Amino acid sequence: MDGRALITAGMVLILTGFLLVFLGTVLATPGEEGSVEGGGVIMIGPIPIVFGTNKGVATLAVILAIVLMALWLAAALLLRGG
Repeated sequence: MDGRALITAGMVLILTGFLLVFLGTVLATPGEEGSVEGGGVIMIGPIPIVFGTNKGVATLAVILAIVLMALWLAAALLLRGG
């Protein structure tokens, strides 16, 4: 890949991320009644920090953390050449 293709791919990924965050915010906004639950995973290298507003959201965040750790390890092995 040349530099232009990488820059274009990076810009597309960033814009896609902004669009997904915007759509998620719009779709998650409750109407007259309802509640919003949330949670997330902060990855510091391969180590996850998981948080959530209740047990179900935290469980989903743990599953996401496991998937992210597996992807990180797979990418690290592929880039290392092993």
